[in-house]
Amino acid sequence: MADAPPPVDPKARRHSAGASGYGSGTSFNDTASQFLPEFYERPTGIRGVYYNPYVQVVLLGFVCFMCPGLFNALNGLGAGGQLDSETSANANSTLYATFAVAAFFAGSINNVLGPRLTLLLGSSGYCIYISSYLVVNIHSDAGGFVIGAGAILGICAGLLWTAQGSLMLAYPTESQKGGFIAIFWSIFNLGGVIGASVALGQNHDSKENAVGNGTYIGFLALTGLGVIIPFLMADPDKMIRTDGTKVTTPRQPSWKTEFYGLYVALRTDPLIVLLFPMFFASNWFYTWQFNDYNAALFNIRARSLNNLVYWLAQIIGSVSIGLLLDQHQYTRRFRAFAAWAILLLFVFVVHTWAYFYQRHYTRESIPPDSDKMDIDDPPYAAHVLLYIVCGLLDAMWQTTAYWMMGAMSNDPAKLAYFTGFYKSIQSAGAAGVWRADAVKIPYMNIFISTWVLLVAGLVFALPMIHLRVRDHTEYEDEVIAHMDELRHVNTVTQDPG
Repeated sequence: MADAPPPVDPKARRHSAGASGYGSGTSFNDTASQFLPEFYERPTGIRGVYYNPYVQVVLLGFVCFMCPGLFNALNGLGAGGQLDSETSANANSTLYATFAVAAFFAGSINNVLGPRLTLLLGSSGYCIYISSYLVVNIHSDAGGFVIGAGAILGICAGLLWTAQGSLMLAYPTESQKGGFIAIFWSIFNLGGVIGASVALGQNHDSKENAVGNGTYIGFLALTGLGVIIPFLMADPDKMIRTDGTKVTTPRQPSWKTEFYGLYVALRTDPLIVLLFPMFFASNWFYTWQFNDYNAALFNIRARSLNNLVYWLAQIIGSVSIGLLLDQHQYTRRFRAFAAWAILLLFVFVVHTWAYFYQRHYTRESIPPDSDKMDIDDPPYAAHVLLYIVCGLLDAMWQTTAYWMMGAMSNDPAKLAYFTGFYKSIQSAGAAGVWRADAVKIPYMNIFISTWVLLVAGLVFALPMIHLRVRDHTEYEDEVIAHMDELRHVNTVTQDPG
């Protein structure tokens, strides 16, 4: 049954559906000097189920289950399931380079086109990318197609992830954000689990170092289903949160105004810059984990099993940190600092452990066609356990980064810009490190850079938590600016009390 809305505040104001500017269940008068919450009656029956924010975040999770989830399963095999990692590394470098550019402006595109169309366009690129690996498996000289498909996917991924982040952080109430992130992240990572299971089933009896065509065909069929799901999702303009506040998606009158909104988001909340190092590090570690550890040390059967347990660990990691971040008997500031401390601990545990493995091998000591570790080899158990802990750290890092952005705002327009910054900066880092792997930078150099960047990301995030994370997102922090059609920005500074 749908949650009943709270009693309506008699002082609550109404606003027109077409108002420009930031909005997330709050409203303001024509001078933008006063604003009060507004509550709506939620639908009941079948419509109430369909328009329930939990149902919509589940559908959102399945879009990413079928598309980036299966992309992760493919990448998690190391070298995209191929023998030589060079083509995969170059494709990923190209992918993340275009991703970085696309994601920077994707918040603006999302607000103009709407999240459903943005998700549809974004999901389509994953089919192209996965099909390119099938082509190169058939025609070994088609590596250029994989790299070109990576460039297309980078643009599409920027659109998909920005729309996803905006919806995932806008649908929940403040007290539900950790739980919503955990639900999404668990379903999304089931894509990695299912994809890894397909790969393991296809390659269980193989002692080779590359996957067969059947694996790519299975991935491609599942990804095609993911493209359909955005058609089934509700219009965000019709969504009402479980506390009765309305999710509003702004409709800016021009592309110029939307691009200017990037500047407004930075100007009105400059402390987001302190999260940029955390964003930069958030995909950097995949290169070492996938190519320089999983692909370097293990044969395809072991790589497939490693991939499976890695994405299972992601579900556990996201749920566990999400539960911590929603423990409301503690203040939000305490939860933020606790999550930060847990991440720091995991960073040092994972990388101290991994160092003792990394120091014993180099690119030269284990060429791609050498005999690799199999699942029945004695050292395998300890090595796969490290990979499991890597999966836990990844999920906790990403979930905490999203939660911190959600702690700064409830506004879908502003969150679209924040998640655009997140994916853009994240992808810029990933493009650099994948290219470093493609040109054969020593494994140890990439490993040390991973460790240093993760620690630096946490160090820079600490003052942001101290200065910006509060127990509630207050009105004066939330509706900070109203931007009219002429791009005039009126800053709201008065708390209506």
